[in-house]
Amino acid sequence: MAVESTHGALEHPAIDTEGRRLLTELVSIPSVSGEETEAAERLAAFFESHDREVWIDDIGNVRAPGDDTVLLTSHIDTVPGEIPVEIKDGEDGPELWGRGSVDATGSLASMAIAAVETGASFVGVVGEESTSRGAWYLTDHREAPDLIINGEPSGWDGITLGYRGLLEGTYVAASESGHHSRPDLNAIQHAMSWWDRVETIFEPDEWVPVFEQVTTKPVDIEGGVSVDGLSMEATMEFQLRVPPERTPDEVRELSDAELEVGTVNWTESIPPVMTNPRTELARVFRAAIREGSGDPRLLRKTGTSDMNVFATEWDCGMVSYGPGDSSLDHTPNEHLPLAEFDNAIEVLIDVCERLGVGDAAASDDSEATADTEAAQ
Repeated sequence: MAVESTHGALEHPAIDTEGRRLLTELVSIPSVSGEETEAAERLAAFFESHDREVWIDDIGNVRAPGDDTVLLTSHIDTVPGEIPVEIKDGEDGPELWGRGSVDATGSLASMAIAAVETGASFVGVVGEESTSRGAWYLTDHREAPDLIINGEPSGWDGITLGYRGLLEGTYVAASESGHHSRPDLNAIQHAMSWWDRVETIFEPDEWVPVFEQVTTKPVDIEGGVSVDGLSMEATMEFQLRVPPERTPDEVRELSDAELEVGTVNWTESIPPVMTNPRTELARVFRAAIREGSGDPRLLRKTGTSDMNVFATEWDCGMVSYGPGDSSLDHTPNEHLPLAEFDNAIEVLIDVCERLGVGDAAASDDSEATADTEAAQ
């Protein structure tokens, strides 16, 4: 059975828990990077309904402070692309289809539920799919927590320990205009030639995992005769993904060394991150997943996330975790099995409790009760 509208999805009998309803409502609200306000307000209203302190900060992050033993954080924004919000029957039960269901509204909603259940600190950040502006702002405007669980799809039984870094840049070249039959290279050819040399430096090795390699990707290119007709111009935007074995500076220097004509403006540099699988946080996650009858998987992602930002700015333990199949990120087939979403909530709650989230508050309550009884 498929439901053809957002309203129908919310009325589907599978939307039978507070968590599933919050997830469906958030997926139903368009929240492309830069347009997260409505989704942020809905998220803040959820915390207000549970008597949690919450506010939307100056950049748009949803802040619900609590026990800073663990900070649960995921991103509110999605990439563009309209996918009808509907419930479909899948192999493992009902699935929620819609943009963001996997990346990363499923993680966001599961963390919001877990934060309310345990008292853990929570932040929903903006702009992860563009510049990570929400994460950068957060690290500049609050102290580091003890531990961070960053919300990104790993599957409910997976734990992400590492991400490659990111280098972004723009190549620009210009050359004198002339007849196309001339042998001299024009700006477009100069751009292609430089990029060929960069790709040769970081040529893929089929025997090495992608996570351990630099990968190159042009993401936009424009070129042609200038408006005044006196020159040829070329502009190319590109990305380089950086493995933990290298640094962004090293990759940038190697690329710059191949530059013969034109200039490169390096616009973004985020270091890679790789955490130890033997940390207390990773150990607790493995125990919680096994408690849920899962077989824990340790993952390394070839992309980049806000975890890279947090690792750059804060010295604390962290992993990434969340429901969903990350191979569906940014695709027209993005969907999340609701049973997996439920499992992720249980794992997050178990992890927070094993780490002692809420114990201090419970101890304070016990001391207050004892003081009252003694006074009586």
